[in-house]
Amino acid sequence: MRRRTSRERPARAIRAVLSVFCVLSVFSLFSCEDSGVRPTTTVQAPDTADQVLEGFSHYVTNDGILRSRVEADTAFFYEPTQITELHKVKVVFYDVKGAESSTLTARRGTYRWQDGSMQASGNVVVVSPDGRRLATEALRYDNATNLISTDRHFTFDRGSEHLEGNSFRSDPDFRNVVTDRPRGVSGDGMLLPGQ
Repeated sequence: MRRRTSRERPARAIRAVLSVFCVLSVFSLFSCEDSGVRPTTTVQAPDTADQVLEGFSHYVTNDGILRSRVEADTAFFYEPTQITELHKVKVVFYDVKGAESSTLTARRGTYRWQDGSMQASGNVVVVSPDGRRLATEALRYDNATNLISTDRHFTFDRGSEHLEGNSFRSDPDFRNVVTDRPRGVSGDGMLLPGQ
């Protein structure tokens, strides 16, 4: 092993000091750089769901009777509020005998776990097995009363009958229909009153 001379030791120390000085100089240049204009507002992250499920399916009952089956491409569960936001919704309604009475489709839905109620929105269409068709932009389903309703414009078609109005309330079987300001054509081609 070769011994270092007294001349090599100061040279090595000088190189080490110069290296440290160069590194500190570079850091000081970056720390003095102007960061530009800073935003005056902060951006908050959107609320996030407690759980996200793809391919969601759930049966809704009332007093042991099957009322509906709720399906969605994606379901976002929010546990504190007991609400589930649904995307690309399909709801199949059943009558008291367990037979399918109608099928609802919509772009979005909000399902409330406390009472089994739901609100659908975005191109809502309800079709019965015999071809009756209700279309609107928003529709509510109340599990306790087994009623569907809307306070928006709707169209309802059954064969050659066409009905429109400003609000709609019915059971999912379309047996008891109540509307506000109905207008349209009955099955025999007669206009409804008020037209």
